[in-house]
Amino acid sequence: EGRERYGIRLRFARELRDNPELIKNIPVATPDKKFIPLGDLTTISFVKGPQVLKSENTFPVGYVIFDKMPEYAETDVVEAADAFLQARIAEGALKLPANSSFKFIGNYQNQVRSEKKLMVVLPLSLLIIFLILYLEFASVSVTFLVFTGIGVAWAGGFIMIWLYSQAWFLNFSLFGIHFRELLNMHSMNLSIAVWVGFIALFGIASDDGVVMASYLDSSFKKNDPDNVKQIREAVLEAGERRIRPCLMTTATTILALLPVLTSSGRGADVMIPMAVPTFGGMCVELLTLFVVPVGYCWYRELQLKFKGRSESLEPSSLQQ
Repeated sequence: EGRERYGIRLRFARELRDNPELIKNIPVATPDKKFIPLGDLTTISFVKGPQVLKSENTFPVGYVIFDKMPEYAETDVVEAADAFLQARIAEGALKLPANSSFKFIGNYQNQVRSEKKLMVVLPLSLLIIFLILYLEFASVSVTFLVFTGIGVAWAGGFIMIWLYSQAWFLNFSLFGIHFRELLNMHSMNLSIAVWVGFIALFGIASDDGVVMASYLDSSFKKNDPDNVKQIREAVLEAGERRIRPCLMTTATTILALLPVLTSSGRGADVMIPMAVPTFGGMCVELLTLFVVPVGYCWYRELQLKFKGRSESLEPSSLQQ
């Protein structure tokens, strides 16, 4: 019925189809109402046929399954294979049958679809984090200072992914335990699981900056320093008082990720790529303990400098 196809299977009795000689003797009716054996009309032989006939959108399809090497990304492998096949077709070395085509599906197709979604989700998550920080501090400058912690952690995540691919990194044994095997270290590509780990890292990485900047804000509102020396003393005091809570936050996050990094059961192939960027980002994120206070001190000193200029330009000072 048009392009519609319906599976129909006709079978002779088993005792008539087990022997090729019996099949050859099957009578076939002719237009003049006579019967001739099937063997006079065709050649009968045993051949290996398709195990199942499949179709999609009324078109018959066939699947060729292949896998990638562990060190390569699925998208890179598929794109290289597609480019190779297209080049062979252009050269004439490969000819497709009439009315036939090919396309890559499976995990590659899911990965491409997920990457398109991530192009929206990734910047949207950063924007939401920025808005939440702005609602907390009500200052674009302070929000940007806290937001620098996300940039530092992002760099740390990429560094850890690179280190995981290096054969020399943690390539030693201690008490009979090899650390690369313990932490499941191998080459890692930027898969969907890795990007999900980065999104989780963005939310965690701002914690230390929020703790430090919140105390700095309250300290400056309470003491109201009016010179550079007092500003720097207030920043040093805040750094000394808040370094311990920040270290505790980072340490608990890193320790919580160790069971995931050392796991080897079902689902570990997804959970480990999610945990690696978070682990690396939190290790490097300790730099925000210096970046945020120094940036906040610089911001307050600039405020004081511009405040002094504006006061010197007031009408009373100009009349004098």
